Amino acid sequence: QVQLVESGGGLVQAGGSLRLSCEASGRTVRSSEMAWFRRTPGKELEFVSAIKRSTGQTYYSDFVKGRFTISRHNANNTVSLQMNSLQIEDTAVYFCAGALSWAYADAKRYPYWGQGTQVTVSA
Repeated sequence: QVQLVESGGGLVQAGGSLRLSCEASGRTVRSSEMAWFRRTPGKELEFVSAIKRSTGQTYYSDFVKGRFTISRHNANNTVSLQMNSLQIEDTAVYFCAGALSWAYADAKRYPYWGQGTQVTVSA
């Protein structure tokens, strides 16, 4: 059984940085398609970033491109999301997701989810 546990959320001022981590068990991140999504109140789940298992190629939504970086750390079986230049609009619960086949930005195709970690960006 695959389990994902996020950590690293918190409160930060606009312009600041946070690093989220997603620890996987039951399957290696190297053999999984991994992604980050987020949910803000009143909005649907939004795709943030994904990393492709086979090539390590990374993908980002337009609103985080250039500010966020997804990375895979095989040694400790984690995937991280480095978030820089945070904006108030980035306030959300961030979820780590995993799949056995490439799912890109389609949340419905990710069967494995973490519990989420809150990121709050203040003015």
